[in-house]
Amino acid sequence: MLLVEAGVFLARMFGVLTMYGTVSATIYRADGSVEHLGAIGKRVVTNAGVAFLVDDWDDGSESITNMNFHDSGTSSTAENVTDVDLGTPAGPTTRATGTKSQPSANVIRSVGTIAYTSTLAIVEHGLFSTAARTTDDLWDRTVFSVINVVNGDSIQFTYDCTLTAGS
Repeated sequence: MLLVEAGVFLARMFGVLTMYGTVSATIYRADGSVEHLGAIGKRVVTNAGVAFLVDDWDDGSESITNMNFHDSGTSSTAENVTDVDLGTPAGPTTRATGTKSQPSANVIRSVGTIAYTSTLAIVEHGLFSTAARTTDDLWDRTVFSVINVVNGDSIQFTYDCTLTAGS
């Protein structure tokens, strides 16, 4: 996360526009306990996500309002701007639909909760344009420290995309 924060600091110093994602998590355990993990990763938006936004702006062939579906996985392969999918999707076969908001003038947010029915070691999150795993328009993929889940657990992921204006 320090690399992203350093990049944003330098971009602000030189008046350069930046766009980055922050993923936070809260775990709701089957036993009723709740664990607030806070920010678990910061990363840049993928090339596919940027292309999706440009296509929406250019000709409306995409709709950025569709980037609202959360998925999780078990691959710890480092995230990369060239990613087009999760490394190993895991959990429900249909992505969780997020609830969108705008917590400040330069931040867009989607909050989605994924319920698990088996024991998994979750280490990645992705934000997508569709609920179906067969369609992979990936906005952002973030890899983080393992979150172990069992049947009945759920993770509420909060994805914030922050855009900072240049000067």
